[in-house]
Amino acid sequence: MSVQTRIITEDEADLRLDRWFRRHYPALNQSALQKLCRTGQVRVDGKRVTGASRVAPGQSVRVPPLPEAPVSATPAEPPPLDPQLAREIERMVLYRDDKVIVLDKPSGIATQGGPGITKHIDMMLDGLKGDSEFRPRLVHRIDRDTSGILLVARTPGVAAKLAAAFRGRDVKKTYWAVVVGRPVPGDGVIDQPLARLGAGNGALVIAADRDDEDAASAKTEYETLDAAGRKLTWLGLSPLTGRTHQLRVHCETLGTPILGDPRYGGKAAHPEGFVDRLHLHARALDVPHPDGGRLFVAAPLPSHMRQTFKELGFTAGETPKAKYTPGPHLPAEQGMDKSSGRAPSQHAVRKRTSQKPTSPATPKSLPATGKGGAGRERPTRADSSPAKERSGKTGAPRAASRRGPARGARR
Repeated sequence: MSVQTRIITEDEADLRLDRWFRRHYPALNQSALQKLCRTGQVRVDGKRVTGASRVAPGQSVRVPPLPEAPVSATPAEPPPLDPQLAREIERMVLYRDDKVIVLDKPSGIATQGGPGITKHIDMMLDGLKGDSEFRPRLVHRIDRDTSGILLVARTPGVAAKLAAAFRGRDVKKTYWAVVVGRPVPGDGVIDQPLARLGAGNGALVIAADRDDEDAASAKTEYETLDAAGRKLTWLGLSPLTGRTHQLRVHCETLGTPILGDPRYGGKAAHPEGFVDRLHLHARALDVPHPDGGRLFVAAPLPSHMRQTFKELGFTAGETPKAKYTPGPHLPAEQGMDKSSGRAPSQHAVRKRTSQKPTSPATPKSLPATGKGGAGRERPTRADSSPAKERSGKTGAPRAASRRGPARGARR
């Protein structure tokens, strides 16, 4: 093989150079590529680069003669996907265009493979490939027991753009959960660092001290959407960071574990009389579209949560239709402190200043369906669709103020 010059295509924008090589030269391992970059044999537009460098359309990549790969290093063709799995993932599609696919993942199916996992979304993506030369790629993950929105990119270039949006907090994620008990205050920001214990599928995530060297910052906005007395509450959750099991541990930190959680909350998460499955649903996603503008997609509640909503008198209303709004790129509204660009972070839980603090209503004064449309569906604030609810409120948790935690709040 002689020296080659290859041009970066539009679809390959923002890819890391090592991933670009992995795509075009799969037999070249990472250590060999690093050596080629270190010695200046691989260059982009004539300049030295590293494997972590990102490429842009129109740039030229100098590819030196590469070592021939052994026969065993040639990747084998994956076996064809079972037609039944292909039909199953096709039924999950909520939205699809030539850049992205949005799925409604059922509870109980893992996003990716691992020890003991024989069926997962990633292995089923071949069923969505169609006539494209590229295999669809997951952009993010949700827990196995969590249902709802899962974003898939149809090409590597789109995957890189969307991954950058997730890293830059340009994505608005809204989850719905039914929790045991009633949080006090009813809405705010949970600012509780987390640490991981163990590895693999059995790993646990725990609340950690801020000075713990293993602690990672984790913040979640939450809002009470409805309540059945003090026993069970419907929460809207918006993660401002993306830690493993963040929402589940943060709800436990509030003293209100998610109903049916098999890993967190202990016996308190499993009251009698309800379906014993995790009641956490990735309800909506507002994301910058690779072609510009924004895409909003919402997923209907899974059957076990619909049953619980019916028993508790919660009214979710109709699921808004997916909506793509063309136009220039606009950032998602994250409920941040507009003056600082950051979520207030001095306390674990903060109350809003937009309303006077009120004590939680008793079961007698707060019927199960709430008042003023409290139980009705509320699209996220970034949702520009005309399907606004009569209450005029949004489903995304609102920003918190700079006040300290109200009585009963847990750090």
